Amino acid sequence: MNIIDRRLNPKGKSLANRQRFLRRARQQILKAVREASGERSITDIAGGERISIPADGLKEPGFRRSSHGGVRDAVVPGNKEYVEGDLIPKPPSGGGGGGGSADGSPSGGGDDDFRFMLSKDEFLDIFLDDLELPDLIKKNIRRSESYSLTRAGFSVTGSPSNLNLTRTMRNSLSRRIALRRPRPADIQALEDEIRALEDSGRDPERLSEARLLLDGLLARSRRVPYIDPLDVRYNRFEQVPKPVTQAVMFCLMDVSGSMTEHMKDLAKRFFMLLYLFLTRRYSHVDIVFIRHTHEAKEVDEETFFYSTETGGTVVSTALAEMRKVMAERYSPGDWNIYAAQASDGDNTSSDNATAAALLEDAILPMCQYFAYIEVGAEYKDWLGRETDLWRTYKTLVRPGGNLAMRKVRVRSQIFPVFRDLFSKERAHGGS
Repeated sequence: MNIIDRRLNPKGKSLANRQRFLRRARQQILKAVREASGERSITDIAGGERISIPADGLKEPGFRRSSHGGVRDAVVPGNKEYVEGDLIPKPPSGGGGGGGSADGSPSGGGDDDFRFMLSKDEFLDIFLDDLELPDLIKKNIRRSESYSLTRAGFSVTGSPSNLNLTRTMRNSLSRRIALRRPRPADIQALEDEIRALEDSGRDPERLSEARLLLDGLLARSRRVPYIDPLDVRYNRFEQVPKPVTQAVMFCLMDVSGSMTEHMKDLAKRFFMLLYLFLTRRYSHVDIVFIRHTHEAKEVDEETFFYSTETGGTVVSTALAEMRKVMAERYSPGDWNIYAAQASDGDNTSSDNATAAALLEDAILPMCQYFAYIEVGAEYKDWLGRETDLWRTYKTLVRPGGNLAMRKVRVRSQIFPVFRDLFSKERAHGGS
């Protein structure tokens, strides 16, 4: 199969060379993208990015002559003084030019970093590379909106881009053999013979016979074309329904008064990464946004990320709202259910048992995966005490289970934690 890329080159640059460069420098670019993502605002996290990578990592390998050994014979162009084989004396010490300062750079590097701009699509492709929803399986499918093109033989009509050259030439060859179309080599041999007979002037009978034969071959060649419209074949494709894997992601965020602006920023950054990941990687994933204080409610995307509402902290209300939405719209028999919760770990002490019971009995048995992210708090405070919610959830963690817990205190930790929670290794049962 031959693939022809007919996209226009961006701003006069070679698209093929750009993609080749991205593949060569992928590791350096991936590192730069991850570092840049920690400093971006929530509103522009999906845009392109100007990144820098070390220039020495872009050098291509090449061959050069060894500085030692071998035989070197050369005469400089324009030389009037030496001939091949003469020995050129070494210049006295300090007499030659071209030497620089003996002192090198203290860092050992002499090139500036290479800076270039990644497009939005390139940035997101690298940013979300190697991520996947864990344990995604096909449930009872009620809709089939996805189709894939499948080869379905050949057609005598079609788009020029679907022309099957191999099948066309095979048909042409079969027809030419069946109709006994003269071969170009036979015509050329007969023309050479006629030319030789004309030059020599001998055997006029053979010359006349050869000319008649040549006329017949040329006439037959014109009547039987090399390629006839009957020979042309196009690849035919049919749209085949592709099963759609349905999934829903519940995003639960604590917006109570104990959540500082720094903590809310960390939580929103995590959910923005999750939103970009789901909407770009999967076609049929519903996202349910739930905010909670001492009350919980399902909200739209705008309210979830930008509303300033605050209040007390009762975590069980968010879990209860999730259970309600699941019962109304997302049957576990038809949907892959995922959830991600972000909180500072504070909770009303009397609510911890209720939250644990809801999570253990009503949420985890229905979920493919539940990720809890605790933002802004130390792993342990100065007394060595973990937060109430962390301690409550930790009792529900089982080896190989579907509950994962991580902590984030600064922006630079968000992407490593996010990648750890949704890496393909984890999705396929890795550690």
